Parts: sequence; C-alpha cells; structure tokens
Amino acid sequence: MTDVALNWLEEAFAADLGLVNADLAVDQGLRTALIVSLFTDRRAQADDVLPEPGADPRGWWGDVAAERPGDRIGSRLWLLAREKQRPQVLARAREYAREATAWLVEDRVASAVEVEAEFVASGVLGLKVAVVRPDGPAREQFDFIWSAV
Repeated sequence: MTDVALNWLEEAFAADLGLVNADLAVDQGLRTALIVSLFTDRRAQADDVLPEPGADPRGWWGDVAAERPGDRIGSRLWLLAREKQRPQVLARAREYAREATAWLVEDRVASAVEVEAEFVASGVLGLKVAVVRPDGPAREQFDFIWSAV
C-alpha cells in the first residue's frame, strides 16, 4: 500500500502533507491510512447526539459513491468535541477508533487492530493504535494526540 504521506503534527492537532526535497513524500506503511481513518469526519449515525443541536452530521462526500454499500471513511471521534473527560467518553473513543480502523481487518491488511485511549491533558485525548500484520512486521504501534478544540 503506497499513499501520499501525511505527517501528524501533535502540537497543531492536525496532519500535513509530507515533503522530501520539495516533492510529495510517500508512505508505504499504515501511518497515513490511520490518520485518514481516525481524523476524517465520518457521518454521524441517526441516533448519535451531535455536539450542538441541529449541527451538521458531517461525513466525507465520497461516501455517497462508495464501491461497497455502507462503506464509510473516517471516524466519529469529532462527536466527542464537547464531552467531559469521563470513563464513558474514553470507551466511546475506543469504539469510534475501532470502527474507523475495522477496514484494515476486513481488507486483510491486518489480522487485528488494538486501540487504547486516555486523557493526556485537559481537553486532549491520546490514542494508541497497534496493528497486527498478517505478514511483514508482526506489530506496528502508532500514537496520536488529538484535541477537540
């Protein structure tokens, strides 16, 4: 799998295109795929409580023409933007991250994906994603710091 590389910028809580000598860098691993999966806004489900009443349920426009019906890109982590730092919010963060990365197992890129979530500071969520590959490096671990602000 080769993608244009995205670099996660913890201090900005955002991603930026990777550059090498003024050319776009490539990522042959999973970091860019995970950044897109976790930090692209998946459309809210009908029963989700939006951060603000009447807010946009978001979602990626490309999901309208998904090759497989119901296939969605991104995560619902954005729904946690106004939540308090409680254990049930960490449980939802893990659930949303697992949902967003489930395609790795479905497409046999990974045999398993393990997710841990913790509050690392006030208003800041830390995610640790471990990907168990069916071949190649047995286990790759990725850490992301995300702020809902």
